Amino acid sequence: MESPLPTFAHAIRSVEGLTGTGFTFLQSDGSERHYSFDAVSREAVRRARHLAERGLRRGDRLGLVIPEGDEFVLTFLAALAAGVVPVPMYPPLAFGKLDAYIETTAHILRAAGARQLLTTRKVQAVLWSLVDKVAGLESLLTVESLAGEASAPPPDPDALKPSDTAFLQFTSGSTAAPKGVVVTHAGLMANTRAIMTQTLRAVPGDKGVSWLPMYHDMGLIGFVLAPLVGPTPVVYIPTLDFVKHPGLWLDTVAKHRGTITFAPNFAFALVTRRTPERKLAELDLSCLKALGCGAEPNHPATLRAFLERFAPTGLRPQAILPCYGMAEATLAMSFCDLDDELVTDRVASEAYHAEGRAEAAPDEPAGGDAAAADEVAPLEFVSCGRPLPGHALVVLDEQGNELPERRVGEIVFRGPSVAAGYFDNPAATAATFTAAGLRTGDLGYFAGGQLYVTGRMKDIVILNGRNYDPQTIEWQAAEVPGVRKGNVVAFSRPGAATEELVVVAETKEPAERQAALAAAVKERVQEQLFLPVADVLFLEPGALPKTSSGKLQRRKTRAQYLEGTLGGEGVRTLGERGEALTLARHVARSLVSRVRHEVKSRASELLGSLGGRRNGGGARGGDGA
Repeated sequence: MESPLPTFAHAIRSVEGLTGTGFTFLQSDGSERHYSFDAVSREAVRRARHLAERGLRRGDRLGLVIPEGDEFVLTFLAALAAGVVPVPMYPPLAFGKLDAYIETTAHILRAAGARQLLTTRKVQAVLWSLVDKVAGLESLLTVESLAGEASAPPPDPDALKPSDTAFLQFTSGSTAAPKGVVVTHAGLMANTRAIMTQTLRAVPGDKGVSWLPMYHDMGLIGFVLAPLVGPTPVVYIPTLDFVKHPGLWLDTVAKHRGTITFAPNFAFALVTRRTPERKLAELDLSCLKALGCGAEPNHPATLRAFLERFAPTGLRPQAILPCYGMAEATLAMSFCDLDDELVTDRVASEAYHAEGRAEAAPDEPAGGDAAAADEVAPLEFVSCGRPLPGHALVVLDEQGNELPERRVGEIVFRGPSVAAGYFDNPAATAATFTAAGLRTGDLGYFAGGQLYVTGRMKDIVILNGRNYDPQTIEWQAAEVPGVRKGNVVAFSRPGAATEELVVVAETKEPAERQAALAAAVKERVQEQLFLPVADVLFLEPGALPKTSSGKLQRRKTRAQYLEGTLGGEGVRTLGERGEALTLARHVARSLVSRVRHEVKSRASELLGSLGGRRNGGGARGGDGA
């Protein structure tokens, strides 16, 4: 077997000369941009020389806000090749709430100690205010300024060590403020090799298809970095194109004969619902060998409905591949086997909620009733398989003792893929990266050697002294017609005598129908879980707080509910006119900020020349006016 490459700088150089396959980027106008692996390697090195020419050195942090897929990939790889630490962030034009976007981006840049911010001319005007907002941020560059040849020599990959930081992956902020996970070259190599060679068993002829955002770990590591280890060609769909036209995902798989693709649970529900019968006859999905699902809790009914819906397309039942991972583990922690069909576990609700025991529930009685009328319906969880090869997963109680099978506790991960901690945050690092392993903050249990992830510890709903996973309640509420699936949040609020259950959901139903809809939600949760719902609140589509990766922010939703401000931030997508007005305001502010910055910088230069030296002031932006 070929000896492992020590760093991703070496991996980038290792694909030089491979001209037959590479990365293909679909464009919104239907065209394609193709780069062979050889072209990817050479372009990354060329851009790396430009980064060095602009004063960026090994270990310097570089913020990246680049909407175009090919420009993002080539620039990100350039930073890795140069030993510069990229900090990927989501672009602003895909979402509303630009004020909140600027504040979040400023927080990440400050936390990362970024020296420079690299974007495109298209986005530049929106981001100029950040140069004044973020202390230590010297300049704003654009990818257009990296054109042509640079005078700096090519970077030497041997100058990097496996223990060096490859990039900072900021957490999505679903339960707390985003923190910068320190991903090392060694951790990346360990994780991507285990994924590609031992789990997906990638071979010549495999091809990836991805619409996942490249600024988050599953899209970035799973479909940009891991394929360089193979190497495996990938076709990239713009994320916003998938959001507008979900059918594009599986159309692309069929057209390009993709064998590997991944998505969160909501995407499976979306394409199941949006694919008409006539379309099924046109699709051939027999090429798929790995259809991964992760990044959020997997709903058994969603995955079963997907498999049933697309069975006529030749989709193999074994193709579905539930997995479990997180940024602090670099990416993956566990996978189901490629040859297994979907595995779920039904457990007795009473023992689970009251005692934290995942007792196997009796088989479903003939006639299809999930439970007798006077019993709470069993819970059902999707298996996330076994630990990544070369790694270990255990379940611990509150005292740190390892629990036996079918006892629920905190999932802890151990192995070479564990990240090096949170950047410049020793307190958070000490709490999460412990001697026992990576404390995930997730609850779960083992059964038959397979891991079942049941929820987040911080999201647990406590009612009458019992613990309930919020997604169990949310999934039941989402079954009521009129409630938007994947857009439901359940939490508790203080009551007169005990905690009370609240459900907040998005709906397109008009106000006059919402009282009946709320009654239906209460009835469904009461019948299925024996839980009374004290309040049901409906919001318009797009109003629930979510992270940039689309994860529900339950704690923020609860806080805003208690404050009476829920829904006051507007919606995630403003629409053409609203977004244009908001964008115009930001461009105006940013231009003022840029002029102020230029005046300061030029004044500093003038004072410096008069005094024989430069004093203070920041560097100018990379492109001029």
